[in-house]
Amino acid sequence: MMESPPFFSGGLLLDGDTMEKVKNPFPYSDNNRRFHTWDYYLKKRFGGKVFKLSLDGGFSCPNLDGTRGTGGCSYCQYSISSRKPEDLLVQMERQKVMLEKKWPHAVGYIPYFQANTNTYAPLPVLRKKYETALSFEKAVGLSIATRADAISENTYDYLEEISKRTYLTVELGLQTIHDETAKRINRGHSFEEFHQAVRELNRRGIPICVHIINGLPYETKEMMLETAKVLASLPIHSIKIHLLHVVDGTRLAEEWKRGEFETLSLNEYVRIVCDQIELLPPEITIQRVTGDGEKESLLAPLWSLKKFVVMNEIDKELLRRNSWQGKQFHQTW
Repeated sequence: MMESPPFFSGGLLLDGDTMEKVKNPFPYSDNNRRFHTWDYYLKKRFGGKVFKLSLDGGFSCPNLDGTRGTGGCSYCQYSISSRKPEDLLVQMERQKVMLEKKWPHAVGYIPYFQANTNTYAPLPVLRKKYETALSFEKAVGLSIATRADAISENTYDYLEEISKRTYLTVELGLQTIHDETAKRINRGHSFEEFHQAVRELNRRGIPICVHIINGLPYETKEMMLETAKVLASLPIHSIKIHLLHVVDGTRLAEEWKRGEFETLSLNEYVRIVCDQIELLPPEITIQRVTGDGEKESLLAPLWSLKKFVVMNEIDKELLRRNSWQGKQFHQTW
């Protein structure tokens, strides 16, 4: 079992109506968070507040156009939208102006190609979009969300070149290590293909962020924890933990309406996330512990709309357990 790291002051434990001060036993923290937050990592790396600027680059997806499948993943809202994205620099400037109203002293921004599969285009197209994003004032890096089956050899070469001159992160949408679940949600590629992409990106020294989703249809708690255990053994830099959102208009929504599966309760989700956090090595940064749902289209679970409540409940559960990220890592592997 992992030995308790040096204690750091700060943090609050809520016990009924009583608030009592506690010590935070997690080293990668400057507040009461007991896991390695993305905000903490960026502050340490860049010396101040850094924000991601979410971009729609107008990309398609091999799971939409028939290359690997049609219709996209069953939960995917991008597959049901008609998108005409704005100019990339316009998208970034609009977000920057909004952020500066609250955080006027941000030291930098990371353009984040988020919508659909952002390596799924010929190299000249990728180069034009990526270099445009990197030209934005105070851009200190680049983040690219994609699929493991949509990175060509020459794209790998270009990504490696980018990573040598800026802080690049490639984000892979895994969702689950279980291929039977992947087939149910129409992910369109296998875990082995994901593993191959991780090996290739790691070989080239490119940081990897992996997305997982808790609450996928027919997955048990044990399956979700197994996903975290396997990722704990891989050379990844960070992870995003999402909650399954049932979005109106998707195939998943039709399954939910027919009563084919139930979504997680808040308490179930909090316990699962805390269990996963305990299994992850403390060096891995956790970029998200829940996701953002749009009020207009979200069908379930509606409790997820209160994002800060979810985050606070996760913090409180770790405090209640007197636990932290990585506490169970060494005794598991």
